Amino acid sequence: MQNLKKDIRFVLFLFSTESMHTDLSPHLHTSECNSLIEQLNNCHSENKFAKFLGVCNDIDSLLVKCLKRERQARAAANRAKAADRQARLRERLLSQ
Repeated sequence: MQNLKKDIRFVLFLFSTESMHTDLSPHLHTSECNSLIEQLNNCHSENKFAKFLGVCNDIDSLLVKCLKRERQARAAANRAKAADRQARLRERLLSQ
């Protein structure tokens, strides 16, 4: 009985999660990723049941790769900005 309750909670959790991706708002992503987001949304709306059987997985995989490239680019830009900030701080501390 205890295992059944755990299984039911797990299934409810799976169906309660809305998305496996980050926020998919268009203003947050490149045009390439936005077109993939649109394709995935269209695939999900056209295949109400078949989406659970993997019909849209190819588009989803492409979207995940695109979002990863965006995230890596943001991280690289943030690292460069942080290195610049640290260099300026180091110069100020050494000049005192």
